[in-house]
Amino acid sequence: MTDQHTSGALSAAAHAKIMKEYFRTGEKRAYELNNRGPIKFDANGKLDPKILAAYLQHGFYVFEDAISDTELNELRADVERILRRAPISPDSDMDADGRPALGPEFKRYPYRFAKPLSDPLGGTTKNKGRHPVKMLNPEPTDGAPDWTIELLTGNLHLMDSCLRLYGHPGLLAVAEAVIGPDFVPYNEVTFIKEPGLGPSVAWHQDGTTHWDAPDWDQNAHGFNFMAQLYPSTPGNGVWVLPGSQKLGKVDIKNLVEESGSERIEGAVPLVCKSGDVFIVNRQMVHGSFANSSPDRRVTLNAGFFPRRRVLDVTTSQLDGREETYDAEHIFERSRIVGLGIDARQQRFPNEPRYCYQPLADSEKEYRWSEEARHSMLKNYNLKDIYI
Repeated sequence: MTDQHTSGALSAAAHAKIMKEYFRTGEKRAYELNNRGPIKFDANGKLDPKILAAYLQHGFYVFEDAISDTELNELRADVERILRRAPISPDSDMDADGRPALGPEFKRYPYRFAKPLSDPLGGTTKNKGRHPVKMLNPEPTDGAPDWTIELLTGNLHLMDSCLRLYGHPGLLAVAEAVIGPDFVPYNEVTFIKEPGLGPSVAWHQDGTTHWDAPDWDQNAHGFNFMAQLYPSTPGNGVWVLPGSQKLGKVDIKNLVEESGSERIEGAVPLVCKSGDVFIVNRQMVHGSFANSSPDRRVTLNAGFFPRRRVLDVTTSQLDGREETYDAEHIFERSRIVGLGIDARQQRFPNEPRYCYQPLADSEKEYRWSEEARHSMLKNYNLKDIYI
């Protein structure tokens, strides 16, 4: 295997040069795939079958212009507000303006830091060992901070705009078309890839529970929506191996060995404009490189599972706990979908309102208000589901 690791420090500029041709050819392949366009429905209100077919073939689809400029601006403003309230370092409790930082009021801390341009997961046992290969780690430029924020957790109780996006009728209708009307929430996080700082996320597949199930299929571990607040490029974006969601558990180490470096052959970048939303199968081989580019990426992730893949499943959590997802757990987590639908309806009253079937008989109970913020939404992510 060549140039996966180099002796001596690799500068960010040298890293960008190494990646240039791979980025160019990957981007060309990405745009040659027939899997992008607006969310479209047929005469019966069902998702355009061509969209579903393309998603099933490639493992991802690019929904163009899914987010209006008005909503995009609100999302960006909320993200900036949360970042301004972040502690100045992992061991600080003060923000850059000398105020007490956001975070202690939530039971699950909302900020995750990493060293600039590092690979905190590759080749480690973290995340259940899903990241077997280390990525290239270029040196940040002089004057770079010691830490960069790579992740925000709990989007829906951190940012009202994210709760409203969660109730997007078009995206929820897509979820229903892909995995059924009783789809179950996973979690919601924000990926931050600052230019010249954003760390890599080593190649991996998200699913951990159902690989050996006798009825395994390509939807066994669900999917993620990935809303892009800024353009997603080869340098700052996620890369995927099209079709790999159908292959079962993939030997990623072998893929890297065969490719001669961590630049896996046949992979393509998720490229799009701001306001576009990807749907990405969680079983796909995917990852991202250190962001040595001048372009920022902010991605809002929200995932969903088929209910039958979650109900009464027992699995170990990232903190080592065992948890069983019984009907009550699923209900508690799923009711946040109803809250998001109502929050969106209040903000965008002229949009159609999506009807989420698991809550259809009690829809009126899920009304967005300040009381609901404290009684139902705060710390909702303690009920996140991982399979």
